[in-house]
Amino acid sequence: MAVLLHYFVLSAPLFGMVLVGYALARSTWWRPQWTKWCSRFVFAVSLPALLFVLLSRLATLAPTDPRLLIAYFGGCLSVFLVGRWLAQALFGLDGAGQSVFAMGGVFSNNVLLGVPLAQASFGAASLPSVALVTAFNSLTLWTLVSVSVEWARHGAYSAAGFAKTAASVLKNPIVAAILAGTLFGYSGLSMPVWLSLPLSWLGSPAGPGALLVLGLSLSAYAIRDNIAQSFAIALLKLVVQPLAVWSIGAWLGLPALELKVVVLLAAMSVGANVYLMALQFETAEAAVAGSLVLSTALAAVSIPIVLTLLSL
Repeated sequence: MAVLLHYFVLSAPLFGMVLVGYALARSTWWRPQWTKWCSRFVFAVSLPALLFVLLSRLATLAPTDPRLLIAYFGGCLSVFLVGRWLAQALFGLDGAGQSVFAMGGVFSNNVLLGVPLAQASFGAASLPSVALVTAFNSLTLWTLVSVSVEWARHGAYSAAGFAKTAASVLKNPIVAAILAGTLFGYSGLSMPVWLSLPLSWLGSPAGPGALLVLGLSLSAYAIRDNIAQSFAIALLKLVVQPLAVWSIGAWLGLPALELKVVVLLAAMSVGANVYLMALQFETAEAAVAGSLVLSTALAAVSIPIVLTLLSL
């Protein structure tokens, strides 16, 4: 019980910051344009600066076991297949709807919630593992849902579609910062003070800024419609996904830190990318929007429990 209380106390300020952002955005004087400005600063400037600086020191850190990718994305594929079956069996969704519903159960909010929580729970040593998952996350899961939807609708998926997805992911400032920081970290070069100091200053508000932006963004979604589907997605995301990743990671014999990181990332709430998928494929929009709010609220309770179990 003492360990559980410790993790509740540890995570409470983080989710408190999310709540502050949500309350700000719901206030009468807040302007939607301000949310866009905050989001752009966090995604395009602060988080990339933080990740670049941390990964530029990668050669000095303990190596990360690459098998964590097998554990994480193996869990994603397993839960995706289960989610597709549940979407058809319980809610009668078509192939496209099944794909987006199932993606809600596996696409974590690793950037806005995962980075600050991992750093707070396991320290800076966990961030190379977080970055490795994040670097592959969007490309892998966007490709998976695109293949699934296109196959359901047309029985095929084109190479041009994959190239378009890959180009979009590589232009993402987060992914670009991860790749650039990793390359610099292994180059043997040292970063001059005139560059490292400004980057450190820009990266310092990334953690609280990401949580604030998450709260600001959640205010745009509601949980009134398709609540049963939203709850099912949240259950897949917060319970089934971390169990699947833990099972594969334990079977592989991952080192303790890598195992804790991938399970924590799997236990994050539904990522906003899933709503973009729902909009793009014009299916399950209401259910996914509700799952973003519902899973984030429930994660305030479920994540301390997951962290407690990982510490046993």
